[in-house]
Amino acid sequence: MEARRKAGLSQAALARKAGLPRSVLNAYERGHRQPGADVFAKILEVAGFEMKLTRRIDPERASRILSEVLDLAEALPFKPKRKLMFPPMRRRTG
Repeated sequence: MEARRKAGLSQAALARKAGLPRSVLNAYERGHRQPGADVFAKILEVAGFEMKLTRRIDPERASRILSEVLDLAEALPFKPKRKLMFPPMRRRTG
């Protein structure tokens, strides 16, 4: 893990500080397991880094796109469902 190397920590030291077994940290670094966001943030914090989450979705743009999709959906041809050729089951049985 690049953050661990930049912090100058061994796997054992970083795992100890983060409260994880070294084997789990090793599995994360090798790509055999993926940490949850909270564990990932904790590992980065202990290594001296900060994780900031930013909003990637622009609400105005998303609103425009949704509006366009709904307009397209309304423009699709409507084909009503055909009526059943047979009476419902309850009428046939009794």
